[in-house]
Amino acid sequence: AGVSIGYRLTDEAHWPAQIHDCKAAIRWIRAHAKEYGLDPDRIAVWGASAGGHLVAMLGVSNGDEALEGELGPHTGFSSDVACVVNFFGPAQLLQMDEEGGSIRHSAPNSPESLLVGGPIHENPEEARNASPWFHVSKGDAPMLLVHGTEDRLVPYSQSVKLSSKLSEVGTSAPLLTVEHGGHGQGFGPTVEKEVLQFLGQQLLGKSGKTVSRTIGRGE
Repeated sequence: AGVSIGYRLTDEAHWPAQIHDCKAAIRWIRAHAKEYGLDPDRIAVWGASAGGHLVAMLGVSNGDEALEGELGPHTGFSSDVACVVNFFGPAQLLQMDEEGGSIRHSAPNSPESLLVGGPIHENPEEARNASPWFHVSKGDAPMLLVHGTEDRLVPYSQSVKLSSKLSEVGTSAPLLTVEHGGHGQGFGPTVEKEVLQFLGQQLLGKSGKTVSRTIGRGE
């Protein structure tokens, strides 16, 4: 079963409204799981770019009351997720300019600055709070990361660093590197196959283990 989550964009609200919206949606799913024939213990989240950022945040904030929010009538339900598929989502907002790209992420009108309500380097506390990398801890949800080496909007190294930090605390976090892949471009059927295998392992107990590897563009 698939559920599409809507969340407030940066012209409507600043961080942490976006993660509050996502967590409220997960709680709604659990509250209505029986009605729709869903398994509330096997919820995976999958997103790309800004969506990748938000699903990563969901994966590293299981049980984090500070990011839970109080939206909706189902606050008694958990917003925990079982696993994450993160396609090229930002992970450490304060370092993005250092890693290259086609935009200046510290500019007042950058997507990251608009998210936190001002230039990220003038709002470092908010930028850290909105960065999955700073929330990594033991027990985080397993996460599959997919990123192209020539992504000019979200630097490839963002996923490298997040995968490494998750691995350091014992969380499974394989990284699929798409050689010469851009921002959502050049991803072929091999990526889709790897994602389905990862979900099967994490949600259905299928055999095998997804490992970090490099995939050719369009492969």
